Amino acid sequence: MQDVWKSKGKKLHTRTIEVTTYDYDGQRIIIEGFLKDDRFQQSHLITGEKFPPGVIHHMGVRLLVNCSNLMIEDVDVDLISVPREVCNQTIDCLAPIKGLIITRGFTSKVKKIAGGVNGCTHLVELMQAMAPAAIQGFAAYEAQKPSGLNKEHAKMMAKYLVNTCYAWREDGPFDKVFKK
Repeated sequence: MQDVWKSKGKKLHTRTIEVTTYDYDGQRIIIEGFLKDDRFQQSHLITGEKFPPGVIHHMGVRLLVNCSNLMIEDVDVDLISVPREVCNQTIDCLAPIKGLIITRGFTSKVKKIAGGVNGCTHLVELMQAMAPAAIQGFAAYEAQKPSGLNKEHAKMMAKYLVNTCYAWREDGPFDKVFKK
């Protein structure tokens, strides 16, 4: 390891994103995600404001997802800690994702719905982490069954996975399995 990466400087910031999947009722799962930003030094913002060390953002999103098609049936947002009161006005910015299916293009749809002036960049970033984790959670849910994924669910997952990495490249070893 190069010396540059062995910095002994003081810790400035930590962002933690945690995503957990829970079985809900045998046909649906709950995907729960939290984003937390901690600052370890006093901050002087361009607005002239000062923030003491501590939590800047702490928010949670819960998705109720149907396992037959990965459709989001319900959304719940919890703004545990935000830096400004005005941030609380974004609490409903993810409501329009109800009814979306977690598949290719999902994160770009979320950006259009809740990105920029339409919502909260931190909630969008959390959703960008939650989408692939939802696929992993769904796979974990399905893998509990002795027979594993049913063919329809396997094809649905394969569509999501193709070209996401080297192993899942189009015409790669795993893609070929689903083209038979």
